[in-house]
Amino acid sequence: MSATEDFAVIGGGIVGLAIAYGLRRRGLTVTLYDGGDNDFRASRGNFGLAWVQGKGEHCPQYSELSRLSSERWQAFADALLRETGIDCEFRRPGGINICLDGAALEAARERMETIYRQNRRLDYQIWPAARLRRQVPAIADGVAGAIYSPHDGHANPLNTLRALIKAFQLAGGVYLPATPVREIGRAGQDFILHTERGVDLAGRVILASGLENTRLGAQVGLSIPIEPVRGQILVTERLPAFLPYPTSLVRQTGEGSVLIGDSQERVGLNTDTRPEILSRIARRALSVFPLLSHVRVVRAWGALRIMTPDGLPVYGASVSHPGAFAVTCHSGVTLAPLHSTLVADWIAGDGQNPLLEVFNAQRFAVQTPDVD
Repeated sequence: MSATEDFAVIGGGIVGLAIAYGLRRRGLTVTLYDGGDNDFRASRGNFGLAWVQGKGEHCPQYSELSRLSSERWQAFADALLRETGIDCEFRRPGGINICLDGAALEAARERMETIYRQNRRLDYQIWPAARLRRQVPAIADGVAGAIYSPHDGHANPLNTLRALIKAFQLAGGVYLPATPVREIGRAGQDFILHTERGVDLAGRVILASGLENTRLGAQVGLSIPIEPVRGQILVTERLPAFLPYPTSLVRQTGEGSVLIGDSQERVGLNTDTRPEILSRIARRALSVFPLLSHVRVVRAWGALRIMTPDGLPVYGASVSHPGAFAVTCHSGVTLAPLHSTLVADWIAGDGQNPLLEVFNAQRFAVQTPDVD
């Protein structure tokens, strides 16, 4: 049995790594337990958006979390580049939600206005067709317009993942790849973690293992309902720059490749791609950007989002097992800077933060409206 660490973080995606990195930067001893190469990993199939607009229509705290994290993203990326030499390729030119017809544009405007009335710091602009075409000349004729948010940006999720692993290790954190935690028990005030490599002890444990949080949470008194939702993405060959803003459907990377994807399928743990879904995604992209009609697609993939019943994150502290925490969200890239700061502070402290209280898993014991 190993010596007791201050913290054990279970889950080596962007969510778990951001928290582990933040805890280690506070001088705490942290061991991170990652799964195997064949585990389901949202971080590897991520679209890479750091997205704020449209979130939190029915939950102002979610809007504010997303905004705060967006404000911290550049400093977060700069720190990782300075510490590791790895560029997360974060850019925040603002993002656009493209609306094909007037009804969609009006619905988007109403949603953004509702959010703005709740939080005046969440600025947005309505771009009619003429303004949109001036900003993005490649846009198709007939597109009604777009909603522009200055808070939106995008990053390279794979670079971000690599940078977090390296930064965590350079800071003195212990990273254990291919070491999934099978069972969590208790030994006095400590937690016992059972893995294939043996048994470890930790003073506190943070569950950030995506779909595994439901199973592991039950062992420490946390009920976390999660559903996998598959998304499929197309990637094109590299193109000259034509899209200066990320969108919720299409984004162009710094290298010129174009990522296309907006599907949501409830198909269990199936990560396969389906030609009919990819065709629908491609047709929608072509209706917005006709220049893609002769572009070569070089790869496609499917990945699983981690969705709660109401679409909101979970920041849960166990009552029956003090020192056990769970973090679950489907916006790991967007919220990464906040996870390394505010959420790490919450976990390292007394488990209290007014902004996070609404996201406790106990909310699922009562009826809640669907959001985002």
